[in-house]
Order: sequence, then C-alpha cells, then structure tokens
Amino acid sequence: MPSADQGELFFSEPPPPAGTRGGGDSREARAHQPLAARMRPRRLAEVVGQQHILRPGSLLPRLVAANRFGSLLFYGPPGCGKTSIAEAIAAETGSRFVRLNAVMSNVAELRDVLAVARRMPEARTILFIDEIHRFNKSQQDLLLPDVEEGAIRLVGATTHNPGFYVNPPLLSRSHLFRLEPLSAATVAGVLARALADTERGLGARRHAADEKVLTDLAVLCDGDLRRALNALEVVALSLEEGAPITQAEIAIFAQERRIRYDADEDEHYDTISAFIKSVRGSDPDAALYWLAKMLEGGEDPRFVARRLVILASEDVGLADPLALPVAVAAHHAADFVGMPEAGLNLAHATLHLATAPKSNSATLGLGAAQKAIREQPVQAVPTALRDKGGQASKRAGHGKGYRYSHDHPSNISGQDYLERPLELYVPKAVGFEARIVERLAQWKELKRAIQTREAERRSGKTG
Repeated sequence: MPSADQGELFFSEPPPPAGTRGGGDSREARAHQPLAARMRPRRLAEVVGQQHILRPGSLLPRLVAANRFGSLLFYGPPGCGKTSIAEAIAAETGSRFVRLNAVMSNVAELRDVLAVARRMPEARTILFIDEIHRFNKSQQDLLLPDVEEGAIRLVGATTHNPGFYVNPPLLSRSHLFRLEPLSAATVAGVLARALADTERGLGARRHAADEKVLTDLAVLCDGDLRRALNALEVVALSLEEGAPITQAEIAIFAQERRIRYDADEDEHYDTISAFIKSVRGSDPDAALYWLAKMLEGGEDPRFVARRLVILASEDVGLADPLALPVAVAAHHAADFVGMPEAGLNLAHATLHLATAPKSNSATLGLGAAQKAIREQPVQAVPTALRDKGGQASKRAGHGKGYRYSHDHPSNISGQDYLERPLELYVPKAVGFEARIVERLAQWKELKRAIQTREAERRSGKTG
C-alpha cells in the first residue's frame, strides 16, 4: 500500500477555509455525511495518486505555497480527486471558497456570486465550478471579466476534454492539470485507513478486512475513490458491528457493478477509438474486449454498427469484398434484433473485419480524386461520353465516337474516359485485391496495345 510520504490520506483536521459556503464543519454535521465526504483530504499532501502534478517542487504546489495562482482547470475521471484538490487549495491559502455545480446553477446565481466576490477582494474568493463543461458559452463568457480582473480565482472540474467543452478564451486564461484514474492499490490503501479511522472513518464499528478483499472492491470501482469509499460504507453498515468484511460481501456488491462508461463523456470516444484501432490493427481479442465494454456500458449498438460499416470500406475495402455486406447486415440486425442478441451480430462483424486482409485503397483513392478536383482545373466530360439524349445534344455531337465496351475483347475498347488521364486508385496486393492488381495490369497492357495499333493506323493513313 502507498506510504504517507507518497501522498497517502491522513486524517488530521486543520480548520476549514474561511468563508466556506454551507456553514459549520462540526463533528455532528460530519456524522451525517457519506464516508467519502468525511474522508476528504484537507491538504494537498493528503491527496492520493496524483503525484505527477502534486510532488514537491512541481508547478501546482509551488503556485499554492506562494498563493499566486490564477484560474485552474482539473480534468480527469470521476473520483480521482478534483474536488479534494480544490478544497485543499482553499484551506492552505485561507481563501473564501464558493462551490457551484454547473448542472444546478443558473446565470442569476452566478451573477450574485460574482457580485459578492467583487465586494470582498481581500477574501481572495476561489469559485469552484464542478462539471464546468455543463456551462454553456454565455455562462462561461460571464466568468471572463472577473477572471481577468482577479475578482475571483476560478477552479473548474470536468470529466470532459476541456479542449472541446471549455471556451477558448477561458481555457487560455487557465492552467490545465490532467488527473489520472487511481490504481487499485492506492484505493485499497485509503479503504484500509478508512476502516481504521475512529474520528472520520468507520473505526468505531471495528470491522476488519484483509488486503485482497479491499483490493477486489477497489478493482470493482474502476479507480473511483469516492465510489469505493461509499461502497465500503454500504457494505459495513449492512453488517453487525465488529463483523469482518469478507469476499462474500464483496460478491454481493459485484452483482450491482456498473462499469464507468458514459455515452456523453470522453470514455465513449476513447473506447470507440480503441475499438476501431484494434479492428484496423487486426487484433480480434482487443476488438472483442472493447466491444464488450461498450455493450456492458449501455452503448447504442447501432452506433457501433455504423462505425463498422465505415471501417469496412475505409480499412478493409476491396481486400475482402464481403466486409461491407457483413457490416451492413450487422447494422440491419442491430435494428430489428435488438440487444442483447444483437451483440452476437456485432461480434460476428467485428471478428470478420478484424481478421480480414486490410486495404485503404478506397480511402486513398477518394482522397486523391478530391484533391485533384480541388487543386486542378476541373476536366470537362469528353464529348464521346456525354449524354446524347435530345436533338440539341445530337446536333452538338454528344456521344459520337463512344465505343461500347462489350463489343471488344475482354471488354476493353482502348478508349480514355478522362481528357487528361490520372492515376488515383492504387490497389494493394493483399487478399482479393491482389487479383485486382493482376487484372488492372492486364487491362492496362491491353489498352496500351490497342492505342498503339490505332496510332500506327492513323500514322499510316497520314503517311
């Protein structure tokens, strides 16, 4: 387990920060709080698992020690310590601490908070906004003047990538710190101390649990310390005082486990990215793992199926002509079969695409064609290829000289279909596309021979 000098959680209790919103911090009030709230760190040194930003001498501790920081943004998964760090900073700097939740707050409340902060410059107000990504553009813009003037020091917490959800002007005025998920060992260490602590933890109940039991509980909580502490409290309160916490109690909790996966958050985008890259990289085991995570997390199976349809053309293409029909069939199945059975169809398509030969020639070919359209003069349709319907078209000679391919050996007439021929499609010699490489080479040679003979005939007539 982590030691204290690695940032482990202590339980000494310094005075609460001046001006903390919500009133007293008495022992009676704390007794009614969830275990995770009671055990919240009070100093930066007590925060666990974020030594990459909190080790002595690093930027954030130096800014806090000097009390010379502006706006801060903490980005990381749930339960990794974002709120704890914000409250610890307020306590260590003696700042007035005001906490808002972006989901429940509104513009009127935000205006009131900012107005009070302007009237109390000596309090050095820290405005902590939880889930700041939930604020819309106008709400975020409202913060800018007071952030720039120093009326408030904004500390924002978010589980979303700030680059996508925080307005650029606000982001540019803030120091961004990314927090990592906590390891199972780190979480288990905190759980052990919570069991032993008689002041803020569960020590008075005299429960005992061995290290493996606490580690298993930590694993089930996916690095979310808040969730792990509250789960430990639920398990403990379900037992008689003094009863040991065993694997049996953890097994009951495991039945209710929900993996961390939110269709609106980074976990959604990161997981589908890992899934697609695993299929593209021809790793069926990894692809199935990420597929299972998405399905267990409640992802819309049609979303997964749509991505497979795209991948079938983007990354498999003509190397396996069955890839696209299989992916489209899986999408169709996801619609009319539904979950959980549609998971089998998605697994079928995932394995087919992951184990198929790969070619991105369709992707590269389309890109090359679009580049030619954008960067070169657009070619006119050759007269022989134009539609000859209507008298005006016939009088203009449209269609004259067109050679019907089926009238020629191997269906190759020798005709050009661009005024200035381009080579845009470059097939790869993999899978079924290897046959296309051979076929195109034969056709190219046949076409060259036909055009050579025609050129010789024209030269002979001219001579």
